[in-house]
Amino acid sequence: MQFSDLNLNKPLLRALDENGFTTPTTIQANAFAPIMSGRDVVGLAQTGTGKTFAYLLPLLRLWKFSKSPNPSILIIVPTRELVTQVVEEIEMLTEHMNVVVGGAYGGANIKRQIALLETGLDILVATPGRLLDLLLKGALKAVGIKKLVIDEVDEMFNLGFRTQLRNVLNMLPSKLQALLFSATMVPDVEVIIEEYFKGPIKIEAAPMGTPLENIEQSSYNIPNFYSKISLLKCLLDDKETYSKVLVFTATKKLADHVAEEIEEHYPEEFGVIHSNKSQNYRFNVINSFKDGTYRFILATDIVARGIDVSQVSHVINFDAPEVPENYIHRIGRTGRADRKGNSVTFVTEADQVNMDAICKLMSYDVPVLELPEEVVISDVLTEAEMPQVIMKTIKLKDTVRRDAGPAFHEKSKKNQKVNLTRAERIKYREINTIAKRKARKKGKRN
Repeated sequence: MQFSDLNLNKPLLRALDENGFTTPTTIQANAFAPIMSGRDVVGLAQTGTGKTFAYLLPLLRLWKFSKSPNPSILIIVPTRELVTQVVEEIEMLTEHMNVVVGGAYGGANIKRQIALLETGLDILVATPGRLLDLLLKGALKAVGIKKLVIDEVDEMFNLGFRTQLRNVLNMLPSKLQALLFSATMVPDVEVIIEEYFKGPIKIEAAPMGTPLENIEQSSYNIPNFYSKISLLKCLLDDKETYSKVLVFTATKKLADHVAEEIEEHYPEEFGVIHSNKSQNYRFNVINSFKDGTYRFILATDIVARGIDVSQVSHVINFDAPEVPENYIHRIGRTGRADRKGNSVTFVTEADQVNMDAICKLMSYDVPVLELPEEVVISDVLTEAEMPQVIMKTIKLKDTVRRDAGPAFHEKSKKNQKVNLTRAERIKYREINTIAKRKARKKGKRN
């Protein structure tokens, strides 16, 4: 099947042809007719299968010009990077159409986003938190929304957007066409479908856990961090093969550590992306990666679903992720839109448990390759890799009572021996004499 076989109008076909898209992926072909029918649709497909085009093409085919300034299509995505990516893809597809699209996400000036809405939009792409802010402020009129897309809904739940998403859905009109796309069908996703969707058509293409056939996977057994650095340099030195590479690390600290070790070897050839980097810096790194200024990026899982770069030659997992599904999202950055891709994973003894879980999820054993001869196996360990010596602490009984006071106490004031002056002694005798007299008179009365 070709895109020309679908019921697309000439402006969309022209835009696809100009950008080199001729053949739809499985999810794009299967989702087109159900979405065009106006039914609610739930699509289950893993990263890299072309989900974005799967809902954009039929929605843009159904779009009709309106004089209303309020958007008729609302697309909700989990991250800022995905907002930017979806907006760019809509602009590409509507190059020959009179469609106005805008994006809204947290961390940016909300006043500018409100001003953008006031000028009038046909399509709004937003993250759940910022979308809720715009609705509560009255900047976005939900009454005009006719089509709703919730993309990467499982990732929204992972990022803690469950409450915001529910609040947004409760504020939207009940009569609209709702589309939901997810890589995994977790219980929380099923609850959302049951509560807010009306008899949805379910489409499944390359569900999570299915290794993509167009991605060649491999792994290396490697003992420690500095040996991994040597292997990484060995692979990246082959610039012709490893022409556009994403290198994933487990943590922000590890990404920065790897960057420090290879910065001198690859000056100005790469950038680093994680949540501690500013939004503008992250956008600049991605743009530099797209235009070829950077040959590779060091990143955490923050971009495992937030970047769509064509012709990524390799994904290198510097370590095996703890969550098996994240492995699928990582390698899905290569081999996109039915292109060929490659993934390489570095596996230490500590990573082996995670790698076994990944293989079990995919029902596929990732091949283990022999280490290249150029790789230097290091004996130096990082602080995290050093064996932890755990010694039992024996608490000895303290024979000295630290909280005990002196073995005597102060006498009461009346029993204290005090040297009185002569005047005090005379006064004391007078008081004593008077007291005795009163006692005698009292005794006589009794």
